[in-house]
Amino acid sequence: MKVMIIEDDQAIREMLGESLEKWNYDVVMLNTFENILEDYLNAQPNILLLDINLPLFDGFYWCNKIREVSKVPIIFISSRDSTMDMIMAMNMGGDDFIQKPFDTEVLIAKINALLRRSYSYSDTQSNVIEHNELILNLNDWVISCRDEKAELTKTEFIILRLLMKHTGRIVSRNKIMRTLWKNEHFIDDNTLSVNITRLRKKLSQLGKENFITTKKGEGYLIK
Repeated sequence: MKVMIIEDDQAIREMLGESLEKWNYDVVMLNTFENILEDYLNAQPNILLLDINLPLFDGFYWCNKIREVSKVPIIFISSRDSTMDMIMAMNMGGDDFIQKPFDTEVLIAKINALLRRSYSYSDTQSNVIEHNELILNLNDWVISCRDEKAELTKTEFIILRLLMKHTGRIVSRNKIMRTLWKNEHFIDDNTLSVNITRLRKKLSQLGKENFITTKKGEGYLIK
């Protein structure tokens, strides 16, 4: 199981990492805090330890952003001890709260208990695809980049999901149409071109004008 530690105090971060590794957890420790959502999506941890006091944006902000794409268990760790902070942590999507200074064995017990009762191993993974700051939510066919969002049609969603799953490789028009036939019964070459155009327009509105590249005579590519 993989634990991500989001704590800007190096001493606490390293202490937590060493303790968790002794319990055979795979540990990911962040050293920078500008792109926590992207770091989370890249690492795909099974549980997060999230400090409230962080540079730039606090833990409440990042918990809210992660909750938009994932049900991953989150334990807040903080030196704050007010009832309001604890309520805020739960209301923003946290699953538990532990106050600093804390007993490491108590924290380990909380992690073990939360993993047991929260989700199966497969359920803890976020149901999204991310590339170059663009996030495709596989549950509701929504694409987002930073704080902007756009809704896709079923056909646009299938096309973008296929291209993003093959990032760095050319996907032929025939392959795209064969994939769409399974869901839409039939789609011709002209209809595919129209949907690619519409999809590019929505990507452009999110600041991703050249997200999909055309390879003439071959197909489409996301680099």
